Amino acid sequence: MLAIWLNVVVQGILTGLLYGLMALGLSVIFGVVRLVNFAHGEFAVVAMYAAFVLFRAFGVDPLLSMVPIALAFFVIGFALQRTLINAFVGRPDHEQFILLVGLAIVLVNAVLIVFGPDAQPANLPYAFDSYMIGPLFIDKVRVYAAVAALAVCAALFGFFRFTRTGTAIRACADKLVGAAVIGLDVRKLYAITFGIGLACVGAAGALMIMISDAVPSLGPAYTLLAFTIVIIGGLGSMAGALVAGLLIGVSEALAGFLIAPSMKSMFSFALLVAVLVLRPQGLLGKKPA
Repeated sequence: MLAIWLNVVVQGILTGLLYGLMALGLSVIFGVVRLVNFAHGEFAVVAMYAAFVLFRAFGVDPLLSMVPIALAFFVIGFALQRTLINAFVGRPDHEQFILLVGLAIVLVNAVLIVFGPDAQPANLPYAFDSYMIGPLFIDKVRVYAAVAALAVCAALFGFFRFTRTGTAIRACADKLVGAAVIGLDVRKLYAITFGIGLACVGAAGALMIMISDAVPSLGPAYTLLAFTIVIIGGLGSMAGALVAGLLIGVSEALAGFLIAPSMKSMFSFALLVAVLVLRPQGLLGKKPA
């Protein structure tokens, strides 16, 4: 019985790393630009379909296609921020909401038109292989996807910690007026940040196709999941998003094992309510000044 529990928890941790990477993009954008990307899950689904097409048409493994997809999403995010979203920064929240929800609707319907409503599996050659470590049977696809997600997260943390551009972005997040006074190009840094946020979503979506079929209707569900993770971890906290992703992954795995897979969301929202009651700023969020 203990072996079964260990297997469930390990599978939840591996899935949670993917959730954390997806939510990391939302946390980065909100933490710097102070804008909530309501099309977050829809971009993840577009990335899933991009990885699916590259695998089916050219045989490119999602572990490899993750890199060009993330780069393409960075360019899309940079251009989107510079041409459209920047005009809405500082506007009332409801106007930002309408803009991004409209973008989400466009993305979902575009995917529906091109691919239809049916689920599209990648069918990787190692999809049913597993590692046996003592009493544990761990799916290879989840291990590969989790390791890749962890590598992306480590690269992102390193970028913000050790590069000049990353330091400048953190300065904008901490003191926007001060950053502008010392001559930082805030608009360009905002565009880079939005690009980085979408690159995280692109990488997460490419990895998600390894463990889940691509379906257009997943967009709103992934958006809601990312919001839940970011709120539990703390708005704007990158480390919090990663920790909360792990918690959600484990809670969903346990819920699917103990009750039924359809009850996974109930556990996630119960965890969200508990955090909001006990620690409103999130697990690693800062208290408002």
